[in-house]
Amino acid sequence: MINATMLGSFTSLGFKDSSAKYRLTLFALTLLCYIVIIFVNVALILTIILEEKLHKPMYIFLCNLCFNSLYGTAAFHPKFLFDLLSNTHVISYAGCLLQVFFIYSYATTDFSILAVMSYDRYLAICRPLEYHSIMTKQRVTFLVCFSRLVPMICQSVVVIMSSKLILCGFQIEKLYCENWSFIKLSCYSTTLNNIVGFFVIILYCGHALFILCSYFQLVTFALRYPERRRKFLQTCMPHLICLINVTATLLFDVMYARYGSESVPQSLKNFMAIQFLIIPPMLNPIIYGLNLTQVRNSFFRLCRYKKQVEGLG
Repeated sequence: MINATMLGSFTSLGFKDSSAKYRLTLFALTLLCYIVIIFVNVALILTIILEEKLHKPMYIFLCNLCFNSLYGTAAFHPKFLFDLLSNTHVISYAGCLLQVFFIYSYATTDFSILAVMSYDRYLAICRPLEYHSIMTKQRVTFLVCFSRLVPMICQSVVVIMSSKLILCGFQIEKLYCENWSFIKLSCYSTTLNNIVGFFVIILYCGHALFILCSYFQLVTFALRYPERRRKFLQTCMPHLICLINVTATLLFDVMYARYGSESVPQSLKNFMAIQFLIIPPMLNPIIYGLNLTQVRNSFFRLCRYKKQVEGLG
């Protein structure tokens, strides 16, 4: 029996079947993906900050989504890249708990931001005359804080409860630390942890239900008023694609972590475990950048301005 508070480190079993050549190839691909994630998210954040006409609620929420992508991927990619070049794949007990907190709060914050964005689109399209009176600076600030603080509070509770567990092992099946690994290593009953975990899942299923209701209203309104259809397609389709992207990857990971088969190859397990830390952060800014005309035009205008300044220098 191992007291969790005295445990020095955990060992990841996710690399057990990987050869040195395979890890080098994966390192190059992961590094490339991480560079792309940083570039596209920072580019979109800077475009929104520097372009005054983009200082609107929808773009502020989009900026928040991009910042969250940088926050979440920073908790995974640097450690993962280091492990790919290392022969030992260990993480300290405190580091493991921190990784659980950052990765889980990243995932749940994504859902909160997407829920806030769906509310914003509902007001803009279905209640345009009331939009500016409802979406005041104070309301936008509240929604941004809500989308970040509530997930952090939820995950703080989850991590604190996990840190109290007495563990009977130190091997983690995934490439990174996650709460379900702590639950499975516990020596005693984890009923209370499971109840809190299911409460968090229900809370974010409520977010998903709210988003679906918002989109039902949006689709109904767009079909009823053809003049609003173009605005719906331009501003809501990128959001809908991002929502499907995030939901599918997260649901896939959660369901597999709890009910996945042991016969699945390790390489496939690894891909399913890390896809939500690669695909949404990389695709979301690209989808928005390509589909939202104002964002795309502002980005190219800032690029041209930079070239002109460099030419004068």
